[in-house]
Amino acid sequence: MLCIRVFCLLTVFLYGLQAQAYPGFRQLRLSDSTPEALNVTVWYPAASEGNTADKGSNPAFVGVTVIPNAPPLAGAHPLLVISHGYNGNWRNLSWIAAAMAAEGYIVAAPDHPGTTTFDQNPVKAKKLWQRPHDLSRVIDFVTRSPALFGVTDKDRIAALGHSLGGWTVMSLAGARFDPYRFIQDCQSHPQRGDCRLTEKLGINEASSREKMTANNKDGRVRTIVALDSGLAPGFTSQSLNAIHIPVMILAAQADKLADLPAAGESGYLAANINPDWRHYEIVEGATHFSFMQRCKPGAENLLHKESPGDEIVCQDGANANRSDIHQNLVRKISAFLNAALDYSPPAVGTR
Repeated sequence: MLCIRVFCLLTVFLYGLQAQAYPGFRQLRLSDSTPEALNVTVWYPAASEGNTADKGSNPAFVGVTVIPNAPPLAGAHPLLVISHGYNGNWRNLSWIAAAMAAEGYIVAAPDHPGTTTFDQNPVKAKKLWQRPHDLSRVIDFVTRSPALFGVTDKDRIAALGHSLGGWTVMSLAGARFDPYRFIQDCQSHPQRGDCRLTEKLGINEASSREKMTANNKDGRVRTIVALDSGLAPGFTSQSLNAIHIPVMILAAQADKLADLPAAGESGYLAANINPDWRHYEIVEGATHFSFMQRCKPGAENLLHKESPGDEIVCQDGANANRSDIHQNLVRKISAFLNAALDYSPPAVGTR
């Protein structure tokens, strides 16, 4: 079985990432048949070296080094689509995007309208079902654009998401959301971080129930990585048990900062997905925000001055270092995806 191969390889495939060429990088505004335009950021294997640039950096956060608008590398490449968390953006997971592009992946991340830093429209935010649709649109776009990003290996497509992005990618895997179930669970946990988003995301609106409960499975997606997912208790146990693609579930050990306890969120997913298809792990020293990009020195003070309370995004667990956490996560996620997709990254010097 594929699942046996995946989890056997996972135990032996945690190698150190080799230094490879910087990835190509493009940002586009996707306007297709859907009324809502979508801003998309794409990292991809570059065919040659060129002028590098630091993208995603600002006074508070560390960015990544890329080659803007580089020609894509020949050959077929696996595709990884990425979904950010509530009111996040493409920068948040740029650290894993650039790392996977260096391994030969095309990596594409949309900014979800209504729930991104750049668009917090409350009406759009209540269209929660659009998030998995956004990722499916991105898959359509990237696979039709080999001149921009390289050829997509359509048999090797994966999705990764953090927080609300974890909910988004689980939906692509076939998990079905039940608003009533989620609301009932929140009655016992009213202070949980995602429960406080019930109204903002329109989960309590009867008019949205049909679209909320729809099946958003995308059969092209062959494997999933969910990082400290939110809204997890709203998924039906039946739909989770029916998932038959490899799923990696990573939870924050120091969960108090975001009030998203591992046992009730990621642990719920792990308990209801067939063990043959899921790998569940609690990341020591990680808070919910440790999965975001690294903070620069002085970032906490800067964020506190601009918006008191936001400095929480720079805080990791006691004695933990975000750089170390990220290096560990890159090894684990890379090993899992490569094994699940039966993909071997190119060796150094072959690109």
